[in-house]
Amino acid sequence: MSTPSFPTLTQALASINQSHLLTYYPSLSPDSQSKLLAQIKALDLRHIPKWVSEYVTAKPDATTASTSINPAPYYAIHDTSWDRSKYAKVGEQLLRDGKVAAFTVAGGQGTRLGYDGPKGCYPATPITNKPLFQVFAEGLLAAGRKYGRPIPWYIMTSPLNHAQTVAFFTQHSHFGLNAKDVKFFEQGVMPSFDMVSGKILLAAKDELATNPDGHGGAIRALDISGSIADMQSRGIAYLSYFQVDNPSVNIVDPVFLGLHAAAPDSSGEMSSKMVRKAGPDEKVGVFVSIDGRTQVMEYSDMPPALSKATLADGSLKFPGGSIAIHIISVEFLSRMASDARFALPFHRAEKKVPHVDLSTGNLVNPERPNAVKLEKFIFDALPLCKNSLVYETDRLEEFAPIKNATGTDSAESSKDLQSTRAARWLESVGVKVPRHTNGTVNALIELSPLTAIAPEDLKSKAASIKIDPGARITL
Repeated sequence: MSTPSFPTLTQALASINQSHLLTYYPSLSPDSQSKLLAQIKALDLRHIPKWVSEYVTAKPDATTASTSINPAPYYAIHDTSWDRSKYAKVGEQLLRDGKVAAFTVAGGQGTRLGYDGPKGCYPATPITNKPLFQVFAEGLLAAGRKYGRPIPWYIMTSPLNHAQTVAFFTQHSHFGLNAKDVKFFEQGVMPSFDMVSGKILLAAKDELATNPDGHGGAIRALDISGSIADMQSRGIAYLSYFQVDNPSVNIVDPVFLGLHAAAPDSSGEMSSKMVRKAGPDEKVGVFVSIDGRTQVMEYSDMPPALSKATLADGSLKFPGGSIAIHIISVEFLSRMASDARFALPFHRAEKKVPHVDLSTGNLVNPERPNAVKLEKFIFDALPLCKNSLVYETDRLEEFAPIKNATGTDSAESSKDLQSTRAARWLESVGVKVPRHTNGTVNALIELSPLTAIAPEDLKSKAASIKIDPGARITL
């Protein structure tokens, strides 16, 4: 594809009411002119008028016109009507055959945690404070050894943290992984729009105001980075998707993989894990079935009457909380990346975006939301599946996110959950774990994935493990 000339670009901007982007072009240095033009040329100019009219100057209705909103069906964790061992064997074979890779969405910074750097570099474990990236790397190393095949790892960074992330892995020798099995690529960005006029904002005279295009942008980023082609060349059929803030994630769960690939009610395109919501007001997406198709409804869009609805036993009618863990087939990813019929919708967010005042040339820091940011969410691919499966997991086992500086979903709460899970695993193989009279663990335990990625991995080690009351122990 040829690069548009300057006159052609000027005309194209004028035709979509975005000529202001070149306001300061004549006064810029040659380097700054090149920088600005490169950013403008990277824009999808054809679709900007549609985005402005549908999402910026208008607010799309987030509610659904359907009256058929039901709880999504799911494989319950304690339901004995389905054979866990059968699906575990299917998943284990996929791992032995090298059909599985891991994919981490890691574009965020640790700003909300008071940490200056990529969130994946944040210290996350109870005692040794291993960074999140190291926890995942150790999990992949352990799984590779357990199943006899290395598990490739694809990591989506952002323009803000890409160089830091790559340098961090290089500094730590990829935490023991083979560098050729760790692939980094950058998330895409979207322009930030003035809320009233729909004009793209300038962050500086030579720079567009942009924002990450959301985890749904991973599909396009996987494609244009060559990652999908790389997976296909390796014979990878399934991608285990998870976000960077959850150190307890079971990266390659054989049961989940087996259900996705072989369950009769799965089309093998995209499957999801859920936990039971802690309560009606928990701020997680909810798995619902709308007109027979499974999808995630954002908690803010869920009608309050449905959020609070209960069954006869008092449990929530809509219990399925999304924890952003999926299995996605590589074929489905390729299809979504190449076929416009599978394009994901945008979500609109009103934000405060600093920008250049075109009348004065000064930078403005708005006191209230002035702009619209557009992003895509990966879970919007679920209703595009022929039949999408949901599998329930235990919250303590797989969901200890680090999202906040204090309180719920903080580093402190995550470390406590990690230690409590370790105690549960140890007790399941006969290790005596000291507990307080209220039942909580009277010790701090850090269990490396290199020691165990599942409780059964501890059986051969159980006899040699002794934990004293109040101990701090790493295994």
